[in-house]
Parts: sequence; structure tokens; C-alpha cells
Amino acid sequence: MKPVLAITPGDPAGIGPEIVARVLCDAEVFTLCRPLVIGPAAALAEGARAAGVSLRVAAAATPDDAGGSPGEARVLEPEAADLTGVRAGRVSPEAGRAAAESALLAARLALEGRVDALVTAPLNKEAMRLAGYPFAGHTELLGDACGVAHPGMMLVSGNLRVAHVSTHVSLAEAVRRVTRERVGHAIRLAGSGLRLLGLGNGRIAVSGLNPHAGENGLFGDEEARAIVPAVAEARAGGLDVEGPIAPDTVFMRGLRGEFAAVVAMYHDQGHIPVKLLGMERGVNVTLGLPILRTSVDHGTAFDIAGRGVASPESLRETIRLAARMARRRATGDAG
Repeated sequence: MKPVLAITPGDPAGIGPEIVARVLCDAEVFTLCRPLVIGPAAALAEGARAAGVSLRVAAAATPDDAGGSPGEARVLEPEAADLTGVRAGRVSPEAGRAAAESALLAARLALEGRVDALVTAPLNKEAMRLAGYPFAGHTELLGDACGVAHPGMMLVSGNLRVAHVSTHVSLAEAVRRVTRERVGHAIRLAGSGLRLLGLGNGRIAVSGLNPHAGENGLFGDEEARAIVPAVAEARAGGLDVEGPIAPDTVFMRGLRGEFAAVVAMYHDQGHIPVKLLGMERGVNVTLGLPILRTSVDHGTAFDIAGRGVASPESLRETIRLAARMARRRATGDAG
């Protein structure tokens, strides 16, 4: 059976509704899964209008109504959806609340086993905060909903797969978070991500924090103090891991297939190489949750929202990967 994917359009003032409307007009999506949109129906209808596509928006009474055919959206709305005052390209608490409540409803359905995976379009962090949700982003919001204190992310673009020790914190705070415990946690999450992707106990590279991975202490002691012990512990735990490796070469080596995954020390260290490969190819996989969740590798793009020019390619890749992971989990091939 095709998996049920709960697709959330994200912030209704961003490009999410447009790109969701576009992909729901693709026949390929319906060969991969039974899509169920979780979000305000009005936002999706407006997204279809902005994108210039013909989309029938039908209410879904339960997740069992998922599916349909190309050009049709089965929509389950959160009770808190209120788009009063929402305008394309503008930050508003109403939009932040709609995006957060849509994601939370999708997470509850996944925890109950009523949908097989979540696929999320981007939300706006400022709007979410204005609405009263004190989280740094989707990952932290979903972690709280699932009772997981420290979920992680893995960016996937072709052969390059990057997990992170820290993400949405200042650079100074990111350096402070390079501890043996946090690096070890990120390595273990990377291992779990490879299993989700069907890559087994693939080889993991751990990046250094400092230039030349510290050059034996000349440029900092974080490698010797935190990263080397974390790598040793991960090896003792059965993972195939190497590091620390100089950050200016490790991602190239990952892209060439020398490593199945790379652990980056902070947000931009890992995001920049993935996004250089093309944001339309990137997929964000959340690690450490009891549910499956993939997301696009871009933001709400308020500067072009409502203009119908946003590319849906990252969302297509996100749906493809979510469907593969859901099928693998259903057959017992992934943890």
C-alpha cells in the first residue's frame, strides 16, 4: 500500500501553499503516496491561485480520506486555523499559529499511526514566536510534541548527507556546544539517519571545528578535548566513524562518496556546502523522533510569496524521500 504522507503548507504568508498546490498537480506524487494536506484550506486555495494551477480542494473528515488524484487536494484543517490579517510576504501571529498548529496536528496523527510520515513546507520562525510558540523552528517544535529533548537534522543532497551538532544558535553558542556529549549524540543520530535511508552502518566523517581541524592544538583545543573522545566512543559503540577531519575538505570527500554522512559542528558549516549543490535538490530529514519527517531545504521566501514563481523541486524531492523512508519502515528495513 502507498504510504499516507501528511503535507503541511507551512506559513500561509510564504511560498509553502504555492509549492504544495503545484506538486499536488503532479501525477508522480500520487504514484508514490496518498497525500493528505494538513493546514488551512483557504491558504492552499490561494496558493493554487497564485501558482496558476487548477486544484480542487476537498475537506477530509479523517486521515483515511487521504489520496485522490492529480489536481485534487484532500485537506484536514487544524481547529486553530484563522487567516484573518494574513497577507503574502508579511509576518503575522495568525500565520505563525496556523503553521504551528498544522505541524502539531500532523505530528499527533503520526504518533497515533494514522499517517506514515510528515512532509513540511517552511514556517517563519518570527511569526511562530509572535504566536506564542517558543521554539527555534520546526525541528524543535516537533521534538517537543514527540517528547524528544534533542532531535537533530540531516540535510540530504545526492551523495552528500550532513548531520549537525548545533543549528539555530549564535556562532558563539555553537562553539560552546562542541562538547563530547553533544558531538557523540550527533554522531549517533547520523548513524540512525543512515539506517532510515537504507544505508546501514555507513562510514561517518566528523568535521573539525577549527581550521585544519585544529592543527594539533595550534588553532584551538575543541578537537582534542571534545571531538576525538566522541569519535572514540562512537567507534567503541560499533559505528564506522572517522575524524576530526579538516572542514575545508570533508564535505568534498563526502560528495565523492568516501563517506556516507558528515557530521558538521554548526549550522552554516553544514548548510553552505549542501545549498551550494542547489537548494532545489536538498531535503531536511529530522533525526531522533519516533515519527518520520522530511522538509524542504529552503525558507518561506517572503520576497517572492504570492507571485507564482517559487520552485517546487525541493518539495518534490522531499516527498520522494519521505515515501521511500515510509515504505522501508513499513517493511521493517529501517529503525
